[in-house]
Amino acid sequence: MRRREFITLLGGAAAWPLAARAQQAERVRRIGMLTPYASDDPAEQTNFLAFAQALAQLGWIDGRNARVDIRWGAGDPERIRNYAAELVALAPDIILAVSSAATGPLMQTTRVVPIVFVQVAEPVSAGFVETLARPGGNATGFMLYEYGIGAKWLELLKEIAPGVKRVAFLQSPATPAGPGEFGAMQALAPSLGVEVRPINVRDADEIERVITAFARPANGGLIVAGTVAARVRRDVVIKLAARYRLPAVYTGRVFVADGGLIGYGPDRADQYRRAVGYVDRILKGEKPAELPVQAATKYELVINLKTAKALSLTMPDSLLARADEVIE
Repeated sequence: MRRREFITLLGGAAAWPLAARAQQAERVRRIGMLTPYASDDPAEQTNFLAFAQALAQLGWIDGRNARVDIRWGAGDPERIRNYAAELVALAPDIILAVSSAATGPLMQTTRVVPIVFVQVAEPVSAGFVETLARPGGNATGFMLYEYGIGAKWLELLKEIAPGVKRVAFLQSPATPAGPGEFGAMQALAPSLGVEVRPINVRDADEIERVITAFARPANGGLIVAGTVAARVRRDVVIKLAARYRLPAVYTGRVFVADGGLIGYGPDRADQYRRAVGYVDRILKGEKPAELPVQAATKYELVINLKTAKALSLTMPDSLLARADEVIE
């Protein structure tokens, strides 16, 4: 063997263990994710994909320097509580919590593991943070909306169905934001000539029973809160609204894409993408206590014209012009 070839080979051989050690030294960060939705929910699959893509864009590659452990609650509170304990037991570096339904059980399980939440309304009143500007504990994240959005939903309902006189607000008793959203509607209702009342629903049987009872008198309309129960069982709500010819306002695109009339609320996939920025900063050493809770910045107005036609409703041109998406 020539001397030059030997030196080159020797140098390469010396570099191999160094390269191997460098790869082994790259720490794999464990990222938990707890969602109350089902694994076969197309909307939540889209949201998770947005989260994973945003992680990759910031250099966190699942299987290389990150490991994402996801648990799907499928709308079952007991399962969600068990999964919260299971994720914390894995000693993750950080957990993404989807909605109050997941954030609450996680914070009851740990006050140490950093948590970034999305799709949470009013995290201060829920006890997740001390203040929006300085969360103060192990959690921070992204608000879904403030209570005042309840008035906007009621305005939209009257705009698309001026003849509505009675409004049922379908909410979950487990959701802290419900009373605040209802209060905003109640304050506006007299000026619009409507009566609004809250109706608590927990499961599909209860949803069918209360909507059927509410629909018997004429001139009724629905506002469906963005609760886990409503989203998991949205097919039941949408079917009943169609059966009883009830104009209904929902809290986002996912309902309208499945046949609901109109939806107004934050772009939920955008919250997942923005949450990755906080995940990245916390993994690099920042503290959740010092990262302010952020409000939603991107809202969507989505209208289903096919459903409007089935209900014999004519959408105002001004409303159609404001819509981000019209499904025909």
